[in-house]
Amino acid sequence: MTFDVPKHARGDAGRIGVSPAVIFDMDGVLIDSSPAHLKSWQATAARDGLTITQEQFNDFCGVTSRDIIRAVWKRDMSDEEVRALDDAKEETYRRIVQDRFPIMPGAVELIRALHEAGIGVAIGSAGSLENVSQTIDRLAVAPYLDAVVHGGEILRGKPDPEVFLLAAKRMNRMPRDCVVVEDAKGGVAAAKAAGMTCIGFKSAGHTDADYVRADRVILSLAEIEPRTILELLDCR
Repeated sequence: MTFDVPKHARGDAGRIGVSPAVIFDMDGVLIDSSPAHLKSWQATAARDGLTITQEQFNDFCGVTSRDIIRAVWKRDMSDEEVRALDDAKEETYRRIVQDRFPIMPGAVELIRALHEAGIGVAIGSAGSLENVSQTIDRLAVAPYLDAVVHGGEILRGKPDPEVFLLAAKRMNRMPRDCVVVEDAKGGVAAAKAAGMTCIGFKSAGHTDADYVRADRVILSLAEIEPRTILELLDCR
Protein backbone atom coordinates (compact mmCIF):
# COMPACT_ATOMS: atom_id res chain seq x y z
CA MET A 1 0.00 0.00 0.00
CA THR A 2 1.34 3.43 -0.93
CA PHE A 3 0.13 6.70 0.55
CA ASP A 4 0.42 10.11 -1.07
CA VAL A 5 1.53 12.07 1.99
CA PRO A 6 0.48 15.74 1.80
CA LYS A 7 3.18 18.37 2.28
CA HIS A 8 1.27 20.01 5.14
CA ALA A 9 0.93 16.75 7.09
CA ARG A 10 3.33 17.95 9.78
CA GLY A 11 1.38 21.13 10.36
CA ASP A 12 -1.43 22.46 12.53
CA ALA A 13 -4.36 20.25 13.54
CA GLY A 14 -6.54 22.98 14.96
CA ARG A 15 -3.94 24.58 17.25
CA ILE A 16 -0.81 26.32 16.03
CA GLY A 17 2.28 24.15 16.40
CA VAL A 18 0.37 21.02 17.40
CA SER A 19 0.34 18.02 15.07
CA PRO A 20 -2.65 15.69 15.04
CA ALA A 21 -2.63 12.22 16.54
CA VAL A 22 -4.44 8.96 15.85
CA ILE A 23 -5.40 6.57 18.63
CA PHE A 24 -6.10 3.04 17.46
CA ASP A 25 -8.22 0.55 19.29
CA MET A 26 -6.43 -2.78 18.97
CA ASP A 27 -8.86 -5.71 18.76
CA GLY A 28 -10.99 -5.50 15.64
CA VAL A 29 -8.94 -2.61 14.25
CA LEU A 30 -5.24 -3.47 14.14
CA ILE A 31 -5.85 -7.20 14.45
CA ASP A 32 -8.81 -9.34 13.39
CA SER A 33 -8.90 -11.01 16.78
CA SER A 34 -12.62 -11.39 17.47
CA PRO A 35 -12.88 -15.09 16.49
CA ALA A 36 -9.93 -16.01 18.73
CA HIS A 37 -11.27 -13.97 21.64
CA LEU A 38 -14.70 -15.59 21.34
CA LYS A 39 -13.16 -19.07 21.29
CA SER A 40 -10.99 -18.32 24.32
CA TRP A 41 -13.91 -16.87 26.28
CA GLN A 42 -16.09 -19.85 25.44
CA ALA A 43 -13.36 -22.32 26.43
CA THR A 44 -12.76 -20.53 29.74
CA ALA A 45 -16.47 -20.30 30.56
CA ALA A 46 -17.08 -23.95 29.62
CA ARG A 47 -14.70 -25.09 32.37
CA ASP A 48 -17.25 -23.73 34.85
CA GLY A 49 -20.27 -24.99 32.93
CA LEU A 50 -21.09 -21.58 31.48
CA THR A 51 -21.70 -20.39 27.93
CA ILE A 52 -21.01 -17.17 26.05
CA THR A 53 -22.96 -16.56 22.86
CA GLN A 54 -21.88 -14.56 19.83
CA GLU A 55 -24.48 -11.93 20.74
CA GLN A 56 -23.13 -11.60 24.28
CA PHE A 57 -19.60 -11.36 22.95
CA ASN A 58 -20.57 -8.56 20.55
CA ASP A 59 -22.03 -6.59 23.46
CA PHE A 60 -18.76 -6.98 25.38
CA CYS A 61 -16.61 -5.24 22.75
CA GLY A 62 -14.42 -2.66 24.47
CA VAL A 63 -15.33 -3.88 27.96
CA THR A 64 -12.48 -4.91 30.25
CA SER A 65 -11.99 -8.62 30.93
CA ARG A 66 -12.62 -7.97 34.61
CA ASP A 67 -16.08 -6.61 33.88
CA ILE A 68 -16.86 -9.43 31.44
CA ILE A 69 -15.97 -12.05 34.05
CA ARG A 70 -18.21 -10.49 36.67
CA ALA A 71 -21.06 -10.20 34.16
CA VAL A 72 -20.84 -13.82 32.96
CA TRP A 73 -19.93 -15.68 36.15
CA LYS A 74 -22.56 -13.74 38.16
CA ARG A 75 -21.22 -14.62 41.60
CA ASP A 76 -19.19 -12.99 44.30
CA MET A 77 -15.54 -13.28 43.36
CA SER A 78 -12.40 -11.93 44.95
CA ASP A 79 -10.03 -9.83 42.90
CA GLU A 80 -7.63 -12.77 42.94
CA GLU A 81 -10.26 -15.11 41.46
CA VAL A 82 -11.09 -12.61 38.74
CA ARG A 83 -7.42 -12.15 37.94
CA ALA A 84 -6.85 -15.92 37.72
CA LEU A 85 -9.75 -16.36 35.30
CA ASP A 86 -8.59 -13.37 33.29
CA ASP A 87 -5.05 -14.76 33.05
CA ALA A 88 -6.33 -18.19 31.99
CA LYS A 89 -8.56 -16.72 29.30
CA GLU A 90 -5.81 -14.51 27.87
CA GLU A 91 -3.28 -17.35 27.86
CA THR A 92 -5.78 -19.40 25.84
CA TYR A 93 -6.24 -16.50 23.42
CA ARG A 94 -2.51 -16.05 22.88
CA ARG A 95 -2.09 -19.76 22.16
CA ILE A 96 -4.86 -19.61 19.55
CA VAL A 97 -3.30 -16.70 17.62
CA GLN A 98 0.34 -17.66 18.07
CA ASP A 99 0.82 -19.57 14.82
CA ARG A 100 -1.44 -17.52 12.56
CA PHE A 101 -1.47 -14.02 13.96
CA PRO A 102 -4.50 -12.12 12.56
CA ILE A 103 -2.96 -8.82 11.44
CA MET A 104 -5.61 -6.56 9.92
CA PRO A 105 -4.81 -5.81 6.26
CA GLY A 106 -3.17 -2.40 5.94
CA ALA A 107 -2.57 -1.89 9.67
CA VAL A 108 1.23 -1.83 9.58
CA GLU A 109 1.38 0.29 6.44
CA LEU A 110 -1.04 2.84 7.87
CA ILE A 111 0.84 3.20 11.15
CA ARG A 112 4.10 3.74 9.29
CA ALA A 113 2.53 6.29 6.93
CA LEU A 114 1.04 8.29 9.80
CA HIS A 115 4.35 8.31 11.64
CA GLU A 116 6.27 9.39 8.54
CA ALA A 117 3.75 12.20 8.01
CA GLY A 118 4.47 13.57 11.48
CA ILE A 119 1.14 12.43 12.90
CA GLY A 120 1.22 10.99 16.41
CA VAL A 121 0.24 7.34 16.78
CA ALA A 122 -1.03 5.55 19.87
CA ILE A 123 -2.80 2.35 20.83
CA GLY A 124 -5.61 2.62 23.37
CA SER A 125 -6.91 -0.83 24.26
CA ALA A 126 -8.84 -2.57 27.01
CA GLY A 127 -6.68 -5.62 26.29
CA SER A 128 -4.11 -6.94 28.72
CA LEU A 129 -0.48 -5.81 28.75
CA GLU A 130 0.56 -9.22 27.44
CA ASN A 131 -1.91 -9.11 24.55
CA VAL A 132 -0.98 -5.55 23.60
CA SER A 133 2.73 -6.38 23.79
CA GLN A 134 2.22 -9.47 21.64
CA THR A 135 0.42 -7.39 19.01
CA ILE A 136 3.07 -4.67 18.94
CA ASP A 137 5.80 -7.31 18.60
CA ARG A 138 4.05 -9.21 15.82
CA LEU A 139 3.25 -6.03 13.88
CA ALA A 140 6.79 -4.71 14.54
CA VAL A 141 5.47 -1.16 14.99
CA ALA A 142 7.07 -0.16 18.30
CA PRO A 143 9.34 2.47 16.65
CA TYR A 144 6.29 4.24 15.23
CA LEU A 145 4.23 4.50 18.43
CA ASP A 146 4.14 7.59 20.62
CA ALA A 147 1.99 6.08 23.38
CA VAL A 148 0.39 2.81 24.45
CA VAL A 149 -2.39 2.29 26.99
CA HIS A 150 -3.56 -1.20 28.00
CA GLY A 151 -6.43 -2.47 30.11
CA GLY A 152 -4.32 -2.92 33.21
CA GLU A 153 -3.77 0.83 33.37
CA ILE A 154 -7.40 1.90 33.43
CA LEU A 155 -10.13 1.59 36.03
CA ARG A 156 -13.11 1.95 33.69
CA GLY A 157 -13.64 0.27 30.35
CA LYS A 158 -15.36 1.75 27.32
CA PRO A 159 -17.74 3.57 26.86
CA ASP A 160 -15.87 5.49 29.55
CA PRO A 161 -13.29 7.70 27.77
CA GLU A 162 -10.47 7.00 30.25
CA VAL A 163 -8.32 4.91 27.89
CA PHE A 164 -8.36 7.54 25.13
CA LEU A 165 -7.83 10.49 27.45
CA LEU A 166 -4.79 8.77 28.96
CA ALA A 167 -3.38 8.06 25.50
CA ALA A 168 -3.81 11.71 24.51
CA LYS A 169 -2.16 12.85 27.74
CA ARG A 170 0.85 10.63 27.10
CA MET A 171 1.23 12.17 23.64
CA ASN A 172 0.83 15.70 25.03
CA ARG A 173 -2.22 16.23 22.84
CA MET A 174 -5.55 17.83 23.60
CA PRO A 175 -8.60 15.65 22.83
CA ARG A 176 -9.56 17.95 19.96
CA ASP A 177 -6.25 17.10 18.25
CA CYS A 178 -6.98 13.35 18.25
CA VAL A 179 -8.77 10.98 15.91
CA VAL A 180 -9.81 7.59 17.29
CA VAL A 181 -10.23 4.52 15.07
CA GLU A 182 -12.75 2.15 16.65
CA ASP A 183 -14.81 -0.86 15.61
CA ALA A 184 -17.26 -1.10 18.52
CA LYS A 185 -20.26 0.97 19.59
CA GLY A 186 -18.85 1.40 23.08
CA GLY A 187 -15.53 2.54 21.66
CA VAL A 188 -17.20 5.12 19.43
CA ALA A 189 -19.11 6.40 22.46
CA ALA A 190 -15.87 6.57 24.45
CA ALA A 191 -14.14 8.58 21.72
CA LYS A 192 -16.97 11.08 21.52
CA ALA A 193 -17.17 11.32 25.32
CA ALA A 194 -13.46 12.17 25.26
CA GLY A 195 -14.16 15.06 22.88
CA MET A 196 -12.32 13.39 20.00
CA THR A 197 -13.08 12.83 16.34
CA CYS A 198 -13.92 9.20 15.59
CA ILE A 199 -13.58 6.93 12.58
CA GLY A 200 -15.83 3.90 12.87
CA PHE A 201 -14.29 0.75 11.37
CA LYS A 202 -17.31 -1.39 10.56
CA SER A 203 -16.65 -5.04 11.25
CA ALA A 204 -18.56 -8.32 11.35
CA GLY A 205 -21.21 -8.53 14.04
CA HIS A 206 -21.89 -4.80 14.06
CA THR A 207 -24.68 -2.81 12.44
CA ASP A 208 -24.90 0.69 11.00
CA ALA A 209 -26.59 1.78 14.23
CA ASP A 210 -23.34 1.13 16.11
CA TYR A 211 -21.64 3.91 14.15
CA VAL A 212 -24.23 6.69 14.09
CA ARG A 213 -22.02 8.88 16.30
CA ALA A 214 -18.85 8.30 14.28
CA ASP A 215 -17.59 11.19 12.16
CA ARG A 216 -16.74 8.80 9.33
CA VAL A 217 -17.32 5.09 8.74
CA ILE A 218 -14.91 2.86 6.83
CA LEU A 219 -14.86 -0.77 5.76
CA SER A 220 -11.08 -1.04 5.37
CA LEU A 221 -8.00 0.63 6.83
CA ALA A 222 -6.98 1.34 3.23
CA GLU A 223 -9.59 4.13 3.32
CA ILE A 224 -7.44 6.11 5.77
CA GLU A 225 -4.48 8.21 4.67
CA PRO A 226 -2.62 10.96 6.52
CA ARG A 227 -4.66 13.53 4.62
CA THR A 228 -7.84 11.84 5.89
CA ILE A 229 -6.87 12.74 9.45
CA LEU A 230 -6.12 16.34 8.55
CA GLU A 231 -9.37 16.72 6.64
CA LEU A 232 -11.44 15.35 9.52
CA LEU A 233 -9.85 17.72 12.02
CA ASP A 234 -10.11 20.69 9.67
CA CYS A 235 -13.87 20.07 9.33
CA ARG A 236 -14.63 20.49 13.03
